Order: sequence, then C-alpha cells, then structure tokens
Amino acid sequence: MSTSVRDNSNIHQKYAKLLVNYCLAVKKDDKVYIVSSYLAEPLLREVVKETYIAGGIPVLNVEIDGIGEMALQYGNEHQLSWVNPARKYVMENFDCYLNIRAPFEKGDGEKEPADAKKFKVLQQAQQELNKIYFERIGNGSLRRCLCQYPTKAGADDAEMSLSDYEKFVYQSCYLFDEDPVAKWLDVRKKQQAYVDYLNKADRVEYKGPNIDISFSVKGRTWINSDGRSNMPSGEVFSAPVEDSVNGQVYFSYPTIYMGKDVTGITLEVKNGEIINWNAEKGKEVLDKVFSIDGARHWGEVAVGTNYNIQRTTRNILFDEKIGGSIHVAVGQSYQQCGGKNESAIHWDMITDMKNGGYILADGVKIYENGAFLI
Repeated sequence: MSTSVRDNSNIHQKYAKLLVNYCLAVKKDDKVYIVSSYLAEPLLREVVKETYIAGGIPVLNVEIDGIGEMALQYGNEHQLSWVNPARKYVMENFDCYLNIRAPFEKGDGEKEPADAKKFKVLQQAQQELNKIYFERIGNGSLRRCLCQYPTKAGADDAEMSLSDYEKFVYQSCYLFDEDPVAKWLDVRKKQQAYVDYLNKADRVEYKGPNIDISFSVKGRTWINSDGRSNMPSGEVFSAPVEDSVNGQVYFSYPTIYMGKDVTGITLEVKNGEIINWNAEKGKEVLDKVFSIDGARHWGEVAVGTNYNIQRTTRNILFDEKIGGSIHVAVGQSYQQCGGKNESAIHWDMITDMKNGGYILADGVKIYENGAFLI
C-alpha cells in the first residue's frame, strides 16, 4: 500500500458509523462514554459526530502519554486507593462504553508494572468499578465495544510499517467493503448457525497434528462474537465444564503475557487440570502464571473465523480472531457462558487448524482444515 489510509477521511467516517450504529446501536438520549488517547483524534471527531446524529450524548475521556506511569511512580497509597466518583457514575448510569485503543508506545498495556505493590493497591481500588462494569455488560444494560486505532506503536508491535498496519486494522473490520454493516450482519447470521449447533452438543473434540483435546460443554452457552462487543471480531466461544478437559495441545502461534514473548507452548490436561507444560521460548512465564490460583484450568474454548486476519500482531483483539484457528484461555471463565473457574488472569493461546485440524461435536465432524462444515 503506497499511501497511508489515515489521509482518507472516508475510512474514519465508515469506522465511526460502524462503531456507533452497529457495535453500540446508539439511540436517542443514550449516554456514550468514549475512552482513547489523543492519537485517535481523527476517529474521535467522527465518533462524536455520529453519536450526535444518532441522538446520543457523547462524553470523552482523552488520555495523554505517561499518565498511568506517573500514578505508580509518584502516587502514594491514599492516592492510588481513591475511587473516581465520576467514573463510578459512568459505570452505573451510562448506556454505552467505547474503548478505542490508540497506544503511545510498543507493548503499551502489556508491560509488567514497575512497582507490583503499588499496582496491586491500584487494582484493588478498581474492583468495585470492575464488578459494576461486568455485571452491567452481563445483563445487557451497558453496551460496550473495544476497538483499535492504528498508531506507530501498534504497528511496531505487529512488526509492520504504519501504512501496512492501517490497512490490516481496517481490513480486519471489513471497512474496505462498500457496506461494512451488511458484512457484519452476514457474519452474525453465519456464526449463529455454528453456535445453534454447538449449543445442542455435549462432548467437543479438537483434533489434528498439534492437538488432541476433548471437553464437555453440556449446560454451557456458546456465544456468537459478531463485532458488537469487539471490533474486529469473528469467533464463537464458550466455557468448558471445568473438570472435563483431557488431552494435549501444541499452540503454533506465538503469544505474549505481561510484555514477555512465549512461543511453542505445549499443555497436557487431565480431568480439567493442566498437569504438564512446556514452551520453546518463555517457559519461565508459564511457570509463573501456573502458580496463580485458577490458572491451571481452562476458562474458554473458541474458534476464530475472521479470514481477513491471518497473522499474529501481539494484540489479542486481533490474534484470537485468526480465521482457521482455535484458541483456549487459561484462567478466568466467562460467566455469560456458564463458566465457574475464577482466576486473576485470562490468557489466550492460539493454534492453527488449517492443515489437518478438525472438530467433532458428539462424534460428528463439524469443522475441517480451518472451516466449519455446518
């Protein structure tokens, strides 16, 4: 791509229309809380405009570089434990929450905190707000969406030029389609057929050259992730019955945890518990993670369906959606799926299914070589 798509205001207009009208479905009098960094200004302008057009009330929270680090560097316990009443009001009363990631530096948001003790104080102070947030998105009273604005830092993480990364981000959201909303409605329809089938299943098996895993999803719910909560999306996911997972899997795609690269992960699971683990790079990260309560059980099983994403970018918003892949998460389950595992972490690990991988549901082959057969 020879020129930057950032110079084309039309793409920002299409992106904003998609976020406001499809992802959040903003209507008259909806209060819309919009969080990003100032680097996303071109998109923020369009989002605010589209929110007004839809009859909503936009409220911006625009971040500047380094604020989070300042809190940990200079803040004392009484400052870090303070709960912002304005943010609490938003979590309790607003109708929509839009988080547009626009990172300032490589690895932003994935780094291990410099002062773990202060970070713990900060995290504990936010527990009340987090509880409100997850309860409201769980019961549907708060519509939320997480998306990405392409910045140089994001491009560096992905090891792409900025122009190539812009194209990647916008293509992943189907923004080069004439009608992105129509495309996502088509995704929703196709994926609904998958989840309708899987929601009638008990035993599911992931099999192939790198994987031989079985688990039960009896009584659990498969969810159609069709771009409303995450943009881009393109996956179906659920939570396995905690003690039902058995087998072994090798994750062919690289992953990252707290800023540390981990590649070539192998997990062995018996009756729901990870009993052995290894990695070609970063085994010490696995050792640390699996010492955390709840981390040695699976919280999520999923299938990625976005075929406009075919490589990892060190950003799980995109990586877990790779078309032709499956992923699992160790740690925290999704309550909306009926999962019961609790943990301080939720770490997604991804493997390719396009070369001989297949999925069985109650013994019937429903997926082969990276594509559903149903």
